[in-house]
Amino acid sequence: MALSTRSTVLSLYIRVFRIARAWQAQTGAVSDSEAERRYIELEARSLFRQNQQLTDPESIRRCIEECEARIEIGLHYRNPYPRAAYLPPLGLATQRGRRLRAQQRLRKQAKPVYLQSHDDT
Repeated sequence: MALSTRSTVLSLYIRVFRIARAWQAQTGAVSDSEAERRYIELEARSLFRQNQQLTDPESIRRCIEECEARIEIGLHYRNPYPRAAYLPPLGLATQRGRRLRAQQRLRKQAKPVYLQSHDDT
């Protein structure tokens, strides 16, 4: 990992934890704020550890873009949880064959950058 990439990743890591430390839930309830802070910290730790061994510059760049997008969306909407992507499951494909595989590939390509680390959406 290049030195500038390493410093970018470390600054994002620090930024996420600073945001988590000062996070206030939209509801204003202390319990909601604590739960959302815990979620931010656990999610950041797990994703950064999961991607710790990446060496491909392109995949590192995509992870950095995803992190920045999730930070901006979370701050804008005051919601730390990932926003849902509204893609109809198997909406345009038949149940088998080539069209199903093509539809699955299109849905995977259409997944927003801030949901790339979530496989279950």
